[in-house]
Amino acid sequence: MTTHCMTTTNATGTDVTTATATATAAAAGAEAEAGASASAGAVASDAGVAARSRLDFGKTAPKAFRALIGFDAAARQGLDPALVELIQIRASHLNRCAYCLHLHTGDARKAGESEERLHMVAVWREARHFFTEREQAALALTEAVTLVADDGVPDGVYAEAAARFDEQELAQVLALICAINTWNRVALATGKVAGTDERR
Repeated sequence: MTTHCMTTTNATGTDVTTATATATAAAAGAEAEAGASASAGAVASDAGVAARSRLDFGKTAPKAFRALIGFDAAARQGLDPALVELIQIRASHLNRCAYCLHLHTGDARKAGESEERLHMVAVWREARHFFTEREQAALALTEAVTLVADDGVPDGVYAEAAARFDEQELAQVLALICAINTWNRVALATGKVAGTDERR
């Protein structure tokens, strides 16, 4: 930026130096300060929005919430607890639900699941030896149902699951997949924070 200084004479004959450079610098400083304040205000505003809680689904729609809890409980009846957590973890991966992923990896650990298997769930197709054939079939079905808008549920995926589970078990697995997908969407829509556990 080019700066200029000029000298003027006042009524008494005294030279008065007008430092436009100083004035320009002061103006620029004020502008920068105003910009910083605006930016800080915007960040604070965004933080305020983020901090403001969304609706509490359980309190706002208690009948729907209790129905979902009942559906979830009915879905998992008779299924291996380890399989239940694998299904819930994989669906939560695909839906990018950090809240549910944190819950169900924690539950799996408490139930005795190994860290090795937990780390391999997201890449189970490349690590099949960590999982039983039933678990692989359930994981494939979980992916197909969760991403149903992409390719539907391929016949091969369904047939493999049907070969590994009897009809009752398969219905339970399908119900569980639907339940965790619903929980994922509720958690994401209501802004649940990973690392917390609102079940307690």
